[in-house]
Amino acid sequence: MSLARDIPLLRQVPLLGEFSDEQLRLLAFSAENVVASPEDVIFREGERSDASYVIVSGKVALRAPTRADRKDGGNTGDVATFGPGTLLGEMALLIETKRPNTAVAIEKTEMIRIRRALFKRMLQEYPDIAQAMHASLARRLQMTTGELLKVADSLDALNLIPLTEKRK
Repeated sequence: MSLARDIPLLRQVPLLGEFSDEQLRLLAFSAENVVASPEDVIFREGERSDASYVIVSGKVALRAPTRADRKDGGNTGDVATFGPGTLLGEMALLIETKRPNTAVAIEKTEMIRIRRALFKRMLQEYPDIAQAMHASLARRLQMTTGELLKVADSLDALNLIPLTEKRK
């Protein structure tokens, strides 16, 4: 992997949109390059998260047990598939949390692993990025909340949610 290839790719990641080319260069230089073979587990559901991954090449599936399988630890199903330019586990850059699903390489996959400690150091050294990111995340949260309210209204219109369960 090379900085000449990594920087344009990182520039396309929405969460990193406020970084300058020089800041992206520093981030790419300090991050780790990871290569996964087909069926390699990148992270597992329930693990503590300390890093996010930008897919450089290849494909990754997010897998989670189905409702029935959760009870007996059975099979998992693919929730989504992602390719180059995708940031997997972005919340891990901001807070310590547990992984909500398992990420598995579908084919040979090259990634850039960005650890939370590195990302936080970048935000401390460049507070203007932190402020812009705060505003961007607030807008995204507002949009997500609006979408969830639309879904709730649609379910309400279908009478799928009992009146006693509505918006407690």
